[in-house]
Amino acid sequence: MKVRQQIIARARRIVVKMGTNSVCDESGRPDTATLGSITAQLAPMVKRGISVTLVASGAIGSGLNELGMSQRPRSMPELQACAAVGQGQLMQAFHDLFAEHGVPVGQVLLTRDDFENRARYLNIRNTLTALGRHGALPIINENDAVAVDEIRYGDNDIISAHVANMLAADVLVLLSVVDGVLKDGAVVDVIEKVDSHVRALVSGEKSRLGSGGMSSKLEAARMVTSAGEVAVIANARMPDVLTRLLAGERVGTIFVPAQRKMSSRRRWIGQAARAAGKIVVDAGAIEALVQGGKSLLPSGIIAVSGPFAKGANVAIIDAAGNQIARGLSNYSSAQIERIKGLKTAQIAKIMSGKTPDEVVHRNNMTLG
Repeated sequence: MKVRQQIIARARRIVVKMGTNSVCDESGRPDTATLGSITAQLAPMVKRGISVTLVASGAIGSGLNELGMSQRPRSMPELQACAAVGQGQLMQAFHDLFAEHGVPVGQVLLTRDDFENRARYLNIRNTLTALGRHGALPIINENDAVAVDEIRYGDNDIISAHVANMLAADVLVLLSVVDGVLKDGAVVDVIEKVDSHVRALVSGEKSRLGSGGMSSKLEAARMVTSAGEVAVIANARMPDVLTRLLAGERVGTIFVPAQRKMSSRRRWIGQAARAAGKIVVDAGAIEALVQGGKSLLPSGIIAVSGPFAKGANVAIIDAAGNQIARGLSNYSSAQIERIKGLKTAQIAKIMSGKTPDEVVHRNNMTLG
């Protein structure tokens, strides 16, 4: 297939995500056999100059075993305690395994705030790039020991998608303990688009140790492919899974990228930054945005919800609540309330001083 041969086999920048069930064995300890196999495949790629970033779950699972817990706790302090204990075990395992191949590793712990804050977002990218320049492999995990619900994703699948988009990685490989997306017991080779039919194929169930599931992997794949890159779901325990995949072999389920790549800025606007409010627009505005590639003007705005300040990331939605776009607002929610529905020429009479014609400029907007 063209995607396998033309993109995956030629990839120079990849992000690999390992779920808890592929990092840990049934007891919750780091699965040294699987980890050893994956590190043995990744290390030669690093040495060949391929940029590799690893997003690894398993800190909480590892901590459960160390603390003698049989089930994943529900309270935040208990989860954080497990993560604090397990993260050290996890990194020690990766450090020792990659050291056998002469590849240093660097730990990067992140929270949702790190992605939503533009300055920190860019700093993360700079740090990961610097690690790569020194031949070190970054290992990323959510900072579960300190993150609370307001600043956590609770799911490394989504974090891996953000990292892949941040780095404009050629391929995001989501490693699990299944061979890919299954339909009637067989692996689906290629998925053109993550839609309701595809989502119906997977279960929303989560594992005993992990926090994600196949549904979150589909969402991660959707995020990456909508930005114009390739995603793959494959089995971490398949022999030489990564080596075979990057050789262009038929491994796992491939998700086909959108034809047009998003810029780094648009990826951040559309996916990483959380919307501070919503702007409801009419059918004419939707047509102008989607079909005409236009900016959002006050005349097409029906309602606004917030509160949010000027420069905030906002969701642009239709009357039924479906998101049409995301963008950075030139006005606060209070100001939009005053000018909604007005023609551009009428704004100056209401707002003092020089004001932008556009509520959200098309250069600061991502559709979808």
